[in-house]
Amino acid sequence: MKTPLIILAAALPLAACISFGAKPPEALLTLTATAAIPVGQAQSSASAKSITIAVPAVPQSLAGARVPVQSGPTAIAYVKDAVWAEPPARLFARLLSDTVTTRSGRVVLSPAQSMSDPGARLGGELRSFGIDGTAREAVVTYDASLIRGDAATVEKRRFEARVPVAAIDAPSAATALNDAANRVATEVADWVGR
Repeated sequence: MKTPLIILAAALPLAACISFGAKPPEALLTLTATAAIPVGQAQSSASAKSITIAVPAVPQSLAGARVPVQSGPTAIAYVKDAVWAEPPARLFARLLSDTVTTRSGRVVLSPAQSMSDPGARLGGELRSFGIDGTAREAVVTYDASLIRGDAATVEKRRFEARVPVAAIDAPSAATALNDAANRVATEVADWVGR
């Protein structure tokens, strides 16, 4: 009877040494729209044009929650301890929705909300959303495709913003990427709203 108790007592200090996952970062990164929607603002597609904004497609390097650093023409690393709260494509789509709402006055719908009347449809690919290590810049590149209302034509346009980054670390990368994402979202909103 004493043998199992001795084994259990010996194993307890080892339990503190075992880890089943990576150490969590100090903070998770997110995006904040500079053009925020006022609280309580009511909108109706009866009095304003609507638009459906889809979450953009992304390359595999942006499919996860880490911040990529392009360290050469064919090499990608990641910023140490920089982890998004959710995938960058969803963060960018939400920021884009807020910016389009405030700058164009359109009622922004998610694909699930747009079943009866999608209005205009905005989609695309988020090609870059990370750090250019050589130029020391945050880069956001969005290839947008827009169908205006019932039109049968598709408009395409590339948007890109580059913001200098002071250091390649989590706080600097987050600040610069937030700024670059807001610049791209503003240009997209102005294009959609015309």
